[in-house]
Amino acid sequence: MMQVTQVEMMYKITFHNSKGLSVNCYLVEENDYLTLIDTAMEEHAENILRVARDIGKPINNIILTHAHHDHIGGLDKIKQLIPHSTVYISRREAPLMYGDISLNENEPKTQIRGIFPKKIISKADILLQDGERIGSLLALFTPGHTPGSMSFIDTRNNTLIAGDAFQTIGGLAVAGQMRPSFPFPAKGTWNNEIALESARKIQDSNPSILAVGHGEIVSQPLADITIAIAEADLNVKQEKNS
Repeated sequence: MMQVTQVEMMYKITFHNSKGLSVNCYLVEENDYLTLIDTAMEEHAENILRVARDIGKPINNIILTHAHHDHIGGLDKIKQLIPHSTVYISRREAPLMYGDISLNENEPKTQIRGIFPKKIISKADILLQDGERIGSLLALFTPGHTPGSMSFIDTRNNTLIAGDAFQTIGGLAVAGQMRPSFPFPAKGTWNNEIALESARKIQDSNPSILAVGHGEIVSQPLADITIAIAEADLNVKQEKNS
């Protein structure tokens, strides 16, 4: 099942399956084109393009928040259908896109978790660093869920698309904080302490709208973000002292 929700210049496309799993991807509208953030799974590609056709603008950019299979699984199919599009991912995340889950020397030696596609063919055209721009979107490096996760701020209205840095199913939660009704983002998180640092970075950006990879959009989210960070901070401290 597919559901489309428009909030200003952003379209949230949600896909549900029969097992109760759901994932969001986003189309961000610019003057004469669209930017797709995340691609969901291969079977969702044609529906994403159908939504773009209904909007009436081409998808010029494909931005990937991180390389887990439910966020990039549709990439090859979409690139096959719109080969002119430009693919962006963070420089740190790019190796994970092709199955290299080794850690850099300066990274904590906690295990990289989650499911990564094994046969992605499409190449990333541009490797992003913190603070770079793609149209109206500002890249924000927010590792923790994975070592190279990124969020994106629409500078026109301060909407923030966070990938899995937060989830909202079962209540707003920082990556790595368990929500029993939807435990998968927590189970797939690499480093809870770094995820907490990134959540604070998102908080500092003062988003007017928070859009996530799993769950509903939150308007005026700062109060909820503050509560979620306090919970995560307590849990991280308990983990360190245990």
